[in-house]
Amino acid sequence: MLDPRSLAKRRDEIVESCRRRRVTADVDGAIRAQEQLAAAQTELGEANRLRNEHQASGQRKLESHEREAHTAEGRRLKNEIAGLETAVAEAERALDAALEPIPNFVHPETPAGGEADFRELRRVGSPRKFAFAPLDHVELGDKLALIDFEAGAKVTGQKFYFLKNEAVLLELALQRLALDTVIRAGYTPFATPDLARQSVVDGLAFSPRGAETQIYSISGMDLDLIGTAEITLGGLHADEILEEAALPLRLAGVSHCFRTEAGAAGRESRGLYRVHQFTKVEMFVIARPEDSEALHAEILGLEEAIFQALEIPYRVVDVAAGDLGAPAYRKFDLEAWLPGRGDGGDWGEVTSCSNCTDYQARRLRIRFKRQAGKRNDLVHTLNGTAVAISRTLIALLENHQQEDGSIAIPKALRPYTGFDRIGPR
Repeated sequence: MLDPRSLAKRRDEIVESCRRRRVTADVDGAIRAQEQLAAAQTELGEANRLRNEHQASGQRKLESHEREAHTAEGRRLKNEIAGLETAVAEAERALDAALEPIPNFVHPETPAGGEADFRELRRVGSPRKFAFAPLDHVELGDKLALIDFEAGAKVTGQKFYFLKNEAVLLELALQRLALDTVIRAGYTPFATPDLARQSVVDGLAFSPRGAETQIYSISGMDLDLIGTAEITLGGLHADEILEEAALPLRLAGVSHCFRTEAGAAGRESRGLYRVHQFTKVEMFVIARPEDSEALHAEILGLEEAIFQALEIPYRVVDVAAGDLGAPAYRKFDLEAWLPGRGDGGDWGEVTSCSNCTDYQARRLRIRFKRQAGKRNDLVHTLNGTAVAISRTLIALLENHQQEDGSIAIPKALRPYTGFDRIGPR
């Protein structure tokens, strides 16, 4: 969330940020909620001061009639403070509710507009010219007995699936390639829980709940299935004060990811592109504010290195303001060339990386102690997809399919798979 103390001072900037994001938020209502909280806190502080003075006055010897009046005044102050504490707690909840719809600020270089208004930064690799009619990953997965959507639907429901045969080994190989890449860059690997407390999920701003949610909640428990290891890695250092010398913390989490994909439809939903469960290796960085933009570039570079190793053509896009999630200050996507999409192929998002500045850290209360001075500052948090298995499998199968129906395995993956080709059957 934004700093509530800065709402009035930066009011016009916040309103402009919401406009650029195409988000409706009551900024003035949040300012009023902050002012009401400040007033309630001031009143409580004054009452506590009077109570302390009253208690100190009781240290001297009192006459019997004075003791009775002193005791009565003590009870009155105690009851008054209890009521004021309740009022402060209610004002804090009202402020939290008012702040929740307000997204982060937007980087000045972020393009204006919505989903289609991204800025293309560069392309790496060229889409392959096939000497035959290429198949999409659903057809390839069926012919090579790699993916079973019917079994997934039978056992669990639509948009679930079984991976089989070499596809299982491909999933493991992609995890290892991604992990080895980021470990060499100094990232500490974690296998994280697939569940997190709702307070952690909300702290990372994976909201809202209700009809628009992308999160599965566990009935009767204060737990959600995570949509990404960003959630569990982000919660790892909640309510901690870190040493400046320890930063940045570079973390990499392997987890299953669960998405309701509410409202997902159309050609982009075919096959593995939008599913309810998949495995992902996620990068998460906790950094000093002055380092976060350089680390954002580092994360993007690691994503590119992985897709270059997989020999998959891609482009890098600077996501437009209207397509940013609430925590993201700036976001870059890698879009891979998918030969099986549409008529003749198209681009599809396979990774993203975001600089969330202090938006997540403020609610999670992740701070660090400056070596120079006694001040504790909020950290910046960043995240990026090292590899999302489901979408990477699409790009891998479709780009490396051969005329005889087989799939060639890129050289970088062969040490992990133990084979250089799948099929033909």
